[in-house]
Amino acid sequence: MAVLFRGCCRFQSTLSISRVVLTGSGKARLPRSAGAGVVAAAARQYSSEPGGNKPKQTVVFVGIPNPVIWFRTKIYYFLIRAYFDKEFNIEEFTEGAKQAFIHVSRLLSQCQFQALEGLVAKDLIGKLEEKCSLLPLSSMQALSADPDEIMHSTPGDVGIYYDDNGRKFVSILMRFWYLTNAHLPEDSVEGSRIFQVTIGEEGETESKRLLTAHYEFQREFTKGVAPDWTITRIEHSKLLD
Repeated sequence: MAVLFRGCCRFQSTLSISRVVLTGSGKARLPRSAGAGVVAAAARQYSSEPGGNKPKQTVVFVGIPNPVIWFRTKIYYFLIRAYFDKEFNIEEFTEGAKQAFIHVSRLLSQCQFQALEGLVAKDLIGKLEEKCSLLPLSSMQALSADPDEIMHSTPGDVGIYYDDNGRKFVSILMRFWYLTNAHLPEDSVEGSRIFQVTIGEEGETESKRLLTAHYEFQREFTKGVAPDWTITRIEHSKLLD
């Protein structure tokens, strides 16, 4: 398949902090190493009781996007709207990709590979089944992303392709950061971070591990082809890669 356009949109994918302690006031204490250029990219709120009457607590995701790369992605979004889909909207796509990520990750954790047909590329399903068969139960549980535990999502690489037969394709790589309370060995997932979440007034803490996942979505824009996005790549930290 020949590449006509290729956009590489890489954002900082690691946190500048390895531990966030939440206080009753809802303020997270960040170490000095966070740096002056760090900005809040997303937040997750925790309530100390089911009714949510007490002050909520917040986990803040921080990162520094590259402004040059950010501008370049805008160009590719313009090309998609100009030559492929005039109604394309990256915000709507991101939300749809997030819902697909939640659904597919749950199916993976439950080994429901037949249910992935139509959502995931056929050649990828077999590879996923083989990889999942080698994972322990705790790692399988860590594949599932709960909607309330997704810290941040952002588009990554963007590609526009023409093959030798004139077929047209667009691919968008989505990056997701999510928390899990699955019990994983400390050294089992390279690059992960552990959050100590303070719950209630007595200072009880709950450990949650921050994991990353990369899902690539591809759609063929050849005339007469159904307008469906298919997942052609799935990576979960060091669980599935």
